[in-house]
Amino acid sequence: MPSVPLLDREFLEKLERLTIRWQKSFPGLVGGHNPSRFAGAGQEFLDHRNFHYGDDLRAVNWRAYLRLEKLFLKMFQVEPRVPVRILLDTSESMGTHGAQKFDYARKLAGALCYVGLVRLDSLEIHPFSDRLGQRFTASGGRHRFGPVLESLSALQTGGRTDYLGVIREFISNYSQRGLAILISDFVDDEGCEKPLQYLADFGHELLLIQLWCEEDRTPPWEGELELEDAESRTHLRLQFDAGARERYTRAFDDYCKSLERMAVRTGGRYVGVSTSQPIEEVIFGPLVRARGVA
Repeated sequence: MPSVPLLDREFLEKLERLTIRWQKSFPGLVGGHNPSRFAGAGQEFLDHRNFHYGDDLRAVNWRAYLRLEKLFLKMFQVEPRVPVRILLDTSESMGTHGAQKFDYARKLAGALCYVGLVRLDSLEIHPFSDRLGQRFTASGGRHRFGPVLESLSALQTGGRTDYLGVIREFISNYSQRGLAILISDFVDDEGCEKPLQYLADFGHELLLIQLWCEEDRTPPWEGELELEDAESRTHLRLQFDAGARERYTRAFDDYCKSLERMAVRTGGRYVGVSTSQPIEEVIFGPLVRARGVA
């Protein structure tokens, strides 16, 4: 499997201007430079409260004690982070067309991870096909970007897509709500809209990034064809002409629009991406316009 193309330094410097965004309110959770009005240990002063036995003496306002002869505890804003989880499709269909979609998906996941690392967010990457793969966490600042690329480069495609099984497993394992970024071609014989709706109903905010090659949307072939499903290995014979191509493209676009409607209806966002588009243009174009990053 080809390794993930390296993101050049000039591109990474441009990414440093960005921040991963979300639209929902997650009580008590923040990310990047967004504050939370929860009292606790932090950096920005919030308020005072009476001192209680067992409190940390380091947080006592000793100047107030000298004036009032009472112990008050200084309270600060806490900044627990909104979980940002990238679900990366590694199913067999992502490896078609010379693995264009998969290499593009890994590069896109790496770019989003870098954006999060610069802002000191903690991100998780969850590979999946018919079940969740081994997750890895990206945190600790931009100097931790090297291990991210190494982990992404080690991934390979394989297995059938099973969105229902994956979403059930994800919800069972990760109960804390957050931003779920799904990078996939969203090809599943059983359908993926209901499982994604289930994920949104559970409280996660969705950012759907759908990838396709131009051949996926507009097949260039004509005549009598025998097609093989990349995941099930089933065969289909059909006669393909200009009219069939037009109907196929129309059905493809309708499916993309249905994914977008579902995402928007649940308070999430959707971005459709052709792998023929330079990744920099996608990030600073459609992803910015969809407020996936800002």
